[in-house]
Amino acid sequence: MFVDRVTIFVSGGKGGRGMCSFRREKYVPRGGPDGGDGGHGGSVIIRAVAGADNLAGLAHQRHWHAEDGAPGGSAQCTGRCGDDLIIEVPPGTVVRDRERGHILKDLTRPGDQVTVAKGGKGGRGNKAFATATHRTPREWEPGEPGEERWIILELKLIADVGLVGLPNAGKSTLLSRLSRANPEIADYPFTTKYPNLGMVTLGDENAFVLADLPGLIEGAHAGVGLGHEFLRHVERTRVLIHLIEPFPLDGSDPLANYRTIRRELELYRAELGRRPELVALSKAELTGSDAVRDRLERKLGVEVHAISAVTGQGLSHLVRRAVELLRAEQAAEQMIAPSGSET
Repeated sequence: MFVDRVTIFVSGGKGGRGMCSFRREKYVPRGGPDGGDGGHGGSVIIRAVAGADNLAGLAHQRHWHAEDGAPGGSAQCTGRCGDDLIIEVPPGTVVRDRERGHILKDLTRPGDQVTVAKGGKGGRGNKAFATATHRTPREWEPGEPGEERWIILELKLIADVGLVGLPNAGKSTLLSRLSRANPEIADYPFTTKYPNLGMVTLGDENAFVLADLPGLIEGAHAGVGLGHEFLRHVERTRVLIHLIEPFPLDGSDPLANYRTIRRELELYRAELGRRPELVALSKAELTGSDAVRDRLERKLGVEVHAISAVTGQGLSHLVRRAVELLRAEQAAEQMIAPSGSET
C-alpha cells in the first residue's frame, strides 16, 4: 500500500515529579531534605531515513507518545529521563502543523530531523527549596506536561526525472522498460493510482531516479480528480518527460492534450512551466504516428522524440537527453549555491 499523506497526534513525555524526602540516618541528627528532581520527558522527533519510500508504516497509528520521565528519588537521586520517540519517514517528507498550517520542516535529505513535540521538564525535589532560613522544606514540583499537537506528514517524492501526461499515455510501460520497476499496467486509463519509482542506468557512471506520476486531467490544479495529490510529486523532479499518446482512445487531439497538461502544471505552480522538459510521442510502432510527430514538432517548435516501449525505438536517445539535462541542472544549482549562501 502506498501512502503519501498522514495526520498524526504527537505528544512529548511528561516530566517526572520531584521527590519530597529527608535523610534519616543514624548519627545524622539533622539530615535535612534530600529529595531529587524528576527526569525530563522524552521528545517526539521526525527523522528522514534512506530506504523508506512512503508513509504506509504510519497509517495505522494515530497517536504517538514519547516516554515519560521517572520521578526523583531520595538521596538526591534524579529520575531517569524518558527516551525520545523517533518516527522515521522517507526523504522528501514535509512536516506541517495542522492547526496553524505552517511548515515545521522540509526533510529533503536522509538524516534531516525536526522535534515536533518537546518533552516536559522534570519537577524539582524538596532539596531544591532548602535555604538558610527554610531548612526543612516540604515543597516539591510535579513534572511539566510535554508539548502536543496534530501534525500532517506529506510526502513529495524526490526523483530526478518525472513522467507526466494524460492517463493511458504509456508512462507505466515506459518505466517498466527503462528500469526494474513493476508498476501496474493495463489497457484502460488511471491504471496508476500512486507514483512508482525506478532506477535508470546508462553505462557505469550515469544513473537517475525516474518517477511514473499518475495521469493528470483537466482541472487538476484546482483539485479535480486527485490533482493536488498527484501534482505535488512533480514539484521535486528536476526534469520532466512529457508523454503524448498519438491516437487517444477518446479521439482527442494529441496537441490539445499536451497543452492541457502544460496549462495544469503552470496553474498549479508557475515554476513548473519553466522546468526542463523532453517531449516524447509514445507508441511510435503504430501506423501513422510519424505524421503526428511531425505535426507536433511544427506546432510546438521543439524536438519530439518518437519512442516505443514495445520495440525499444528511441529509448536510448531519450535517456541520453535526460542525462544531459540533469547534468545541466546540477551544474546550474552548483553555480547558484555559493551566491545563495552569501546572502
